[in-house]
Amino acid sequence: MSTRWTVTLDCAHPARLAEFWALALGYVPKPPPAGFGSWEEWFAHHGIPEEEWDDGAYLSDPDGVGPTLSFLKVPEPKVAKNRVHLDVQAGGGRETPWEVRWPRVTDAVTRLTAAGATVVREHEMDGRPDHVEMTDPEGNEFCVV
Repeated sequence: MSTRWTVTLDCAHPARLAEFWALALGYVPKPPPAGFGSWEEWFAHHGIPEEEWDDGAYLSDPDGVGPTLSFLKVPEPKVAKNRVHLDVQAGGGRETPWEVRWPRVTDAVTRLTAAGATVVREHEMDGRPDHVEMTDPEGNEFCVV
Protein backbone atom coordinates (compact mmCIF):
# COMPACT_ATOMS: atom_id res chain seq x y z
CA MET A 1 0.00 0.00 0.00
CA SER A 2 1.39 3.42 -0.92
CA THR A 3 1.34 6.48 1.31
CA ARG A 4 -0.22 9.77 0.21
CA TRP A 5 2.30 12.60 0.07
CA THR A 6 2.58 16.32 -0.62
CA VAL A 7 5.31 18.42 -2.20
CA THR A 8 5.92 21.48 -0.01
CA LEU A 9 7.74 24.59 -1.22
CA ASP A 10 9.02 27.17 1.24
CA CYS A 11 8.57 30.64 -0.22
CA ALA A 12 8.11 34.35 0.41
CA HIS A 13 4.76 34.76 -1.37
CA PRO A 14 2.62 31.58 -1.17
CA ALA A 15 -0.40 32.79 -3.15
CA ARG A 16 1.71 34.17 -6.00
CA LEU A 17 3.87 31.04 -6.24
CA ALA A 18 0.80 28.79 -6.06
CA GLU A 19 -0.73 30.75 -8.95
CA PHE A 20 2.41 30.15 -11.03
CA TRP A 21 2.48 26.40 -10.29
CA ALA A 22 -1.25 26.05 -10.94
CA LEU A 23 -0.57 27.40 -14.44
CA ALA A 24 2.53 25.23 -14.91
CA LEU A 25 0.86 21.98 -13.85
CA GLY A 26 -2.83 22.51 -14.58
CA TYR A 27 -3.57 22.24 -10.85
CA VAL A 28 -6.38 23.99 -8.98
CA PRO A 29 -6.66 25.50 -5.50
CA LYS A 30 -7.16 22.71 -2.97
CA PRO A 31 -10.71 22.77 -1.60
CA PRO A 32 -11.15 23.37 2.12
CA PRO A 33 -11.57 20.35 4.40
CA ALA A 34 -14.99 18.69 4.47
CA GLY A 35 -17.55 20.60 6.49
CA PHE A 36 -16.08 24.05 5.71
CA GLY A 37 -17.20 26.42 2.96
CA SER A 38 -13.81 28.13 2.69
CA TRP A 39 -10.29 28.02 4.03
CA GLU A 40 -11.04 31.22 5.95
CA GLU A 41 -13.89 29.43 7.73
CA TRP A 42 -11.53 26.55 8.60
CA PHE A 43 -8.83 28.98 9.82
CA ALA A 44 -11.33 30.84 12.02
CA HIS A 45 -12.71 27.57 13.41
CA HIS A 46 -9.20 26.51 14.45
CA GLY A 47 -8.31 29.88 15.96
CA ILE A 48 -5.62 30.79 13.44
CA PRO A 49 -4.98 34.55 13.63
CA GLU A 50 -6.20 36.45 10.55
CA GLU A 51 -2.72 37.88 9.91
CA GLU A 52 -1.53 34.29 9.26
CA TRP A 53 -4.28 33.31 6.81
CA ASP A 54 -2.11 34.04 3.77
CA ASP A 55 0.98 32.26 5.14
CA GLY A 56 0.18 29.23 2.99
CA ALA A 57 -1.47 28.18 -0.24
CA TYR A 58 -2.47 24.74 -1.42
CA LEU A 59 -3.03 23.14 -4.82
CA SER A 60 -4.39 19.79 -5.91
CA ASP A 61 -4.53 17.78 -9.10
CA PRO A 62 -8.07 18.21 -10.48
CA ASP A 63 -7.93 14.56 -11.64
CA GLY A 64 -6.96 13.39 -8.15
CA VAL A 65 -3.89 11.53 -9.44
CA GLY A 66 -0.86 13.69 -8.60
CA PRO A 67 0.33 14.81 -5.19
CA THR A 68 -0.97 17.96 -3.56
CA LEU A 69 1.32 21.00 -3.39
CA SER A 70 1.75 23.22 -0.34
CA PHE A 71 3.38 26.65 -0.38
CA LEU A 72 4.47 27.85 3.05
CA LYS A 73 5.70 31.33 3.91
CA VAL A 74 9.18 31.40 5.46
CA PRO A 75 11.22 34.45 6.51
CA GLU A 76 14.54 33.49 4.92
CA PRO A 77 15.31 33.68 1.17
CA LYS A 78 16.39 30.74 -0.97
CA VAL A 79 20.17 30.44 -0.75
CA ALA A 80 21.22 27.25 -2.59
CA LYS A 81 20.30 24.97 -5.46
CA ASN A 82 17.30 22.69 -4.88
CA ARG A 83 18.19 19.13 -3.92
CA VAL A 84 14.86 18.03 -5.42
CA HIS A 85 13.17 19.57 -8.44
CA LEU A 86 10.07 18.98 -10.53
CA ASP A 87 10.15 17.89 -14.16
CA VAL A 88 7.17 19.41 -15.95
CA GLN A 89 6.47 16.90 -18.71
CA ALA A 90 4.72 19.39 -20.99
CA GLY A 91 6.02 17.58 -24.07
CA GLY A 92 4.44 14.29 -23.08
CA GLY A 93 7.60 12.62 -21.80
CA ARG A 94 10.57 11.24 -23.67
CA GLU A 95 8.49 8.39 -25.07
CA THR A 96 6.75 11.03 -27.23
CA PRO A 97 8.51 11.52 -30.60
CA TRP A 98 10.88 14.49 -30.51
CA GLU A 99 9.12 16.21 -33.44
CA VAL A 100 5.91 16.27 -31.37
CA ARG A 101 7.47 16.76 -27.94
CA TRP A 102 9.90 19.62 -28.62
CA PRO A 103 7.31 22.15 -29.93
CA ARG A 104 5.20 21.37 -26.84
CA VAL A 105 8.23 22.00 -24.63
CA THR A 106 9.01 25.34 -26.29
CA ASP A 107 5.35 26.41 -26.07
CA ALA A 108 5.37 25.63 -22.33
CA VAL A 109 8.65 27.50 -21.85
CA THR A 110 7.15 30.56 -23.57
CA ARG A 111 3.99 30.38 -21.43
CA LEU A 112 5.93 29.90 -18.17
CA THR A 113 8.39 32.67 -18.99
CA ALA A 114 5.45 35.03 -19.52
CA ALA A 115 4.18 33.94 -16.07
CA GLY A 116 7.47 34.88 -14.36
CA ALA A 117 9.79 31.90 -14.85
CA THR A 118 13.36 32.31 -16.07
CA VAL A 119 15.22 30.10 -18.53
CA VAL A 120 18.52 28.90 -17.06
CA ARG A 121 19.68 26.85 -20.04
CA GLU A 122 18.62 24.47 -22.76
CA HIS A 123 20.01 20.94 -22.51
CA GLU A 124 20.77 18.69 -25.48
CA MET A 125 20.67 14.94 -25.98
CA ASP A 126 21.99 13.22 -29.08
CA GLY A 127 22.81 16.56 -30.73
CA ARG A 128 19.37 18.18 -30.46
CA PRO A 129 17.45 20.10 -27.78
CA ASP A 130 16.01 17.83 -25.11
CA HIS A 131 14.76 19.86 -22.14
CA VAL A 132 14.91 23.33 -20.64
CA GLU A 133 16.13 24.10 -17.14
CA MET A 134 14.19 27.00 -15.59
CA THR A 135 13.49 28.74 -12.30
CA ASP A 136 10.09 29.74 -10.97
CA PRO A 137 9.39 33.33 -9.83
CA GLU A 138 11.15 32.67 -6.48
CA GLY A 139 14.20 30.95 -7.97
CA ASN A 140 13.26 27.27 -7.47
CA GLU A 141 14.76 25.14 -10.23
CA PHE A 142 12.62 22.90 -12.44
CA CYS A 143 12.86 21.38 -15.91
CA VAL A 144 10.44 21.34 -18.83
CA VAL A 145 10.73 18.03 -20.65
